[in-house]
Amino acid sequence: MSLEGKHVLVGVGGGIAAYKAVLLVRELGRRRALVKVAMTPSATRFVGASTFGGITGTPPVTDLWDPSYPGEVHVELAAWTDAIVVAPATANLLARAAAGMADDALLATLSCAECPVVYAPAMHERMWLSPPTVRNVERLREDGARFAGPLRGPLASGEEGWGRLAEPEEIADTVAAALVGGDQLAGKTLVISVGPTLEDIDPVRFISNRSSGRMGFALASVARDRGARVVVVMGPTSVQPPPGVEVHAVRSAREMQQAVNDVADDADAIIMTAAVADYRPAEMAEQKIKKTGNKDHMSIELVKNPDILAGLGAARKGTRPALVGFAMETHDVVAYARRKLTQKKVDFMVANEASVGFGRDDTQVTIVDHDGDHPQPPGSKMAAAGAVLDRLAKLLA
Repeated sequence: MSLEGKHVLVGVGGGIAAYKAVLLVRELGRRRALVKVAMTPSATRFVGASTFGGITGTPPVTDLWDPSYPGEVHVELAAWTDAIVVAPATANLLARAAAGMADDALLATLSCAECPVVYAPAMHERMWLSPPTVRNVERLREDGARFAGPLRGPLASGEEGWGRLAEPEEIADTVAAALVGGDQLAGKTLVISVGPTLEDIDPVRFISNRSSGRMGFALASVARDRGARVVVVMGPTSVQPPPGVEVHAVRSAREMQQAVNDVADDADAIIMTAAVADYRPAEMAEQKIKKTGNKDHMSIELVKNPDILAGLGAARKGTRPALVGFAMETHDVVAYARRKLTQKKVDFMVANEASVGFGRDDTQVTIVDHDGDHPQPPGSKMAAAGAVLDRLAKLLA
């Protein structure tokens, strides 16, 4: 994606991956962005300031008291830039940014910027997964920041794990998407199914599952913030839907199928995150079923529920609406998702394991499409939602 004419400030943190920021600056320049650089004091220990000056034609800002700026350097930089990308974003830098600290040129600029901000983390896996870093990342996301990576791969320690800096092209893509910002999905209607379905056995008992609806609501929230009209078809869940979305409440799989089909014609995309019950009782008892005599066993005949996503795939003509499915599995997660990708005739699947999905705020997903498997770093469901919608936005474009 071109960035022609856009003003991009690259903030360089003090980590071993700082040398890759040079490649990022070149990539942004190749996309015809106008680039300036701000470095934390520790970043200068890893890469010389003259390197960035040679590439951009402008010396990087390394000092909050830079004499080349007649006014306040952080205020001028914040006013100049259309987007800020911090690469590498170390654990220390993320913590200071989340706390609103402004004791160097980069952090002071971040504190008064009104433009999109992208962080590209790089650190050891144990630092990335530590509770303080997880909290800091979530705080920054809540404040509107986006994240590129990190990736899984070889780390500076020689170990393998999450924490490797994303590639320059991926970071630049995220900057471009951030500049689209709130209108990335403007004019699009997204239908999102959420939560479990309940299949009644009798007036007081039912068959269901442990889906909380958190993933679907994260998608609804992020899609709303990116300008989409969001229609949520929601099974019974204790989690409240986000404000600003249209809600259709249902109970059973057949009710969900009907509700989704009713709004499908207006949809640009349908995302099926709901954990729809595969089977339902053949008959619902009119009265509560009682224990009978001394019998130790009872049987309930089950019949198959409709496969809502497969039905949408079979009925679709052309490429609209775009279809996204979720595959929650206990084993062979990606293999099952790839099978469903073909069987249900969808554009991509989002695979995750039940042990890191149900009822939690964090998750780890793999996006499975016709080009391959794309594992995402562990993180919050909001982060996973952002990755899924980035992929969907490219598809709709």
